[in-house]
Amino acid sequence: MFNRVVEQLDAVFHAMADPTRRAMVRTLAEGERTVGELAAPHPISLAAASKHLKVLERAGLVRRTVLGRRHVCRLEAQPLAAASRHLRFYEQFWTERIDALEAFVTRADEESP
Repeated sequence: MFNRVVEQLDAVFHAMADPTRRAMVRTLAEGERTVGELAAPHPISLAAASKHLKVLERAGLVRRTVLGRRHVCRLEAQPLAAASRHLRFYEQFWTERIDALEAFVTRADEESP
């Protein structure tokens, strides 16, 4: 079970590491799109767009439905929620470190003549 969660989290971060895929996910957050619609804003072929979408599908971020010749994609946001929870740990970590640094600097300012 744990390995599966780790593997999915790795797949999500790998998928979201590419700017084209991030843009596709952002577009899909607005609603369903065809592969052609997702490819259009980018200087890539339909085949390249399809490869990007396969990475997103393997990460569980996109579900593709084939309707005749049309491939319609929609966002599956649940894996993003897991990634967000993972990142919140580091947000808390850095917030605590920055608060400690601020307290140190404030004390140092107060103690200096």
